[in-house]
Amino acid sequence: MPDSARTRPSVIGPDGTHLTIDDLPSPDTRRWVARRKAEVVAAVRGGLLSLEDACQRYTLSVEEFLSWQRAVERHGIGGLRTTRIQDYRSENAGMF
Repeated sequence: MPDSARTRPSVIGPDGTHLTIDDLPSPDTRRWVARRKAEVVAAVRGGLLSLEDACQRYTLSVEEFLSWQRAVERHGIGGLRTTRIQDYRSENAGMF
């Protein structure tokens, strides 16, 4: 087994399958559906990508990535849907 295969973390994606760098969305992705966002969150959580690498690769701000991560933690993959995020924001509007 090559050294690189031994040192790569085993990361489970949002659909329960193993993720590799090759499985992640293309760096030129422009349409961010919930599944793609969840794959990037899983990759960072699992150590496949660092937060810095993910932000650079996908031209994301740290704040944007962290909002994806919070949405997954609070509401699962459904929290990453644009209309859902708007619903969740309006539910919590009076809390701040």
